[in-house]
Amino acid sequence: CNLTGWWENDLGSKMQVFKVGNDGTFSGEYHTAVSSAKKPIQLSPLIGSQHLDEDGQCTFGFTVNWKKFSDSTAVFVGQCFNDDDGKEVLHTSWLLREKVGSETDDWRATR
Repeated sequence: CNLTGWWENDLGSKMQVFKVGNDGTFSGEYHTAVSSAKKPIQLSPLIGSQHLDEDGQCTFGFTVNWKKFSDSTAVFVGQCFNDDDGKEVLHTSWLLREKVGSETDDWRATR
């Protein structure tokens, strides 16, 4: 699987992964199509790592810092698959940590 390039999810969010290094590290930009922030959505930096293997169905993870419009950070983990037509498809799960004002509110900070 080659993560380099543009990816789009079912909600219309887009991600561009720049070159993946020989050690599997990569960076890029993420433009989310959904947000609960009060500020307008902006392009956000991402940094990640890919597990390089021989069968092409790699696992990977990356962090997105929404610092330009939100007080939150998200982490994504996933795997790349080749579908029946040979198209590369990413399946991911994510966690988002939103800033809260106190330890008492910690219960509602992670989605």
